[in-house]
Amino acid sequence: MTTVPAGSAANGALDVLADTATQVLAVENLTVSFDGFKAVDDLSMQIAEKELRVVIGPNGAGKTTLLDMICGKTRPTSGSIRFRDIELTGLPEFQIVRRGVGRKFQNPSIYEDLTVAENLEISIPQAHGIWASVFFKRTAQVKERICSVAEQIMLAAHLKTKAGTLSHGQKQWLEIGMLLVQEPELLLLDEPVAGMSPREREQTAELLKSIALGKSLVVIEHDMDFVKWIANRVTVLHQGKLLSEGTIDEVQADPRVIEVYLGH
Repeated sequence: MTTVPAGSAANGALDVLADTATQVLAVENLTVSFDGFKAVDDLSMQIAEKELRVVIGPNGAGKTTLLDMICGKTRPTSGSIRFRDIELTGLPEFQIVRRGVGRKFQNPSIYEDLTVAENLEISIPQAHGIWASVFFKRTAQVKERICSVAEQIMLAAHLKTKAGTLSHGQKQWLEIGMLLVQEPELLLLDEPVAGMSPREREQTAELLKSIALGKSLVVIEHDMDFVKWIANRVTVLHQGKLLSEGTIDEVQADPRVIEVYLGH
């Protein structure tokens, strides 16, 4: 991965492009307290269209809690989360999904007794619900979408394979595919390469970069080599607050980041 040196003219141009790009997600002054403890504290950040943002930080920094609030699993104490000018705070999870936000948790959640193709098919929004599933038709368009996503997630040769027999990395890819068939505009991924082999991590980096050609992604990750491979910009959290933000070169050179995270 080619990085731009911090402070260069090219890097300044990138910042201008980021500022003028269409904003997909705007988090403003977001706070959530649990029994008086602020897990996220007055956090603001913006995600641009087709941006691949990585969020890093030590354990307890508020990374997963941030994703929980964006997807509606946790309600913030105060602040705003706007997705394409729609206020998400207060909306139930299913409505946030319908508006185009997809969430993948750290551990893969797939139907192990079903095939890869069946897992993808039941994730299509038109197949949700009792009545919808009764009248759902496996049209040529549906089959084409399943095959296209299976190709993208490197499982085209495994469409008839039971999901439970896949490797750990392949299960992670399948769950990402189950999000992709729903055609979200924003994907939230929590440690997508945890437990993967080195080769699977490389393949996942290429997968996420290909997804970011058409969608925005927010990825929580601890593997700094993986972060270097994929990140457009990096946000560093510490004790629920924004500690640093910028290119991977900029955050790695930030003395505060070195002290609380990279230096350990």
